[in-house]
Amino acid sequence: MRISRAICAALIALATTAPALAGPVSQNVALLHGLARSAASMEKLEDSLSEAGFKVCNIDYPSRHHRVQRLASDYVTPSIRQCFGDTQKPINFVTHSLGGIIVRQIAATDDSIVFGRVVMLGPPNRGSEVVDKLGDWTLFQAINGPAGNQLGTAPDDLPRSLGPATFETGVIAGSFSINLILSSLIPGEDDGKVSIENTKLEGMKDFTIVGASHPFIMRDSKAIALAHQFLLEGAFSEHHKAE
Repeated sequence: MRISRAICAALIALATTAPALAGPVSQNVALLHGLARSAASMEKLEDSLSEAGFKVCNIDYPSRHHRVQRLASDYVTPSIRQCFGDTQKPINFVTHSLGGIIVRQIAATDDSIVFGRVVMLGPPNRGSEVVDKLGDWTLFQAINGPAGNQLGTAPDDLPRSLGPATFETGVIAGSFSINLILSSLIPGEDDGKVSIENTKLEGMKDFTIVGASHPFIMRDSKAIALAHQFLLEGAFSEHHKAE
């Protein structure tokens, strides 16, 4: 009886002190903001994930000053290495808009980073008709820079040329617009910058929609809760799978 009690006590102690290896405490998450934004736009997400126990790196990069390829290789990837050190441990991502394209660029060109799960908020995975129609305007170029002009919908534009997802991906699209002028340029439902249809990525594991606009989807409470769920479970819900 004494041996049994000792074994039970040891098992209980182990269960209460050992970390849950699949839980947030063991997971790295890199946050990537969108075009013409900064890391400050992702702070609500950063705080939420940090409070849940994730190790979070909220990366700032000069989105308006370089093409996607250089943003990925010269700014984002070095920041990931500096923040997390061991890139052989899987790194999860939560991205907004352009950030999702940068992750796809890294995955296509840099095999030194091991990818975990990726949540994309309002990503132009198939490009945006806004770029097709306004990309040649001087004002558009001044606001959005070289990367903005890469986000068209043509087959040779960057979003469509990067290919299917090679990592576990969940996409959250917005269905509310606060920019009716830009929405008039986009066929179908949209978030003011990207159509719901064009957020989808071939090979994505799950897909869902929230009633948020493009500039604010990363601060939407429902989107944040869904991001948590996908990072932990690899799905938004068992009833809503990728289309």
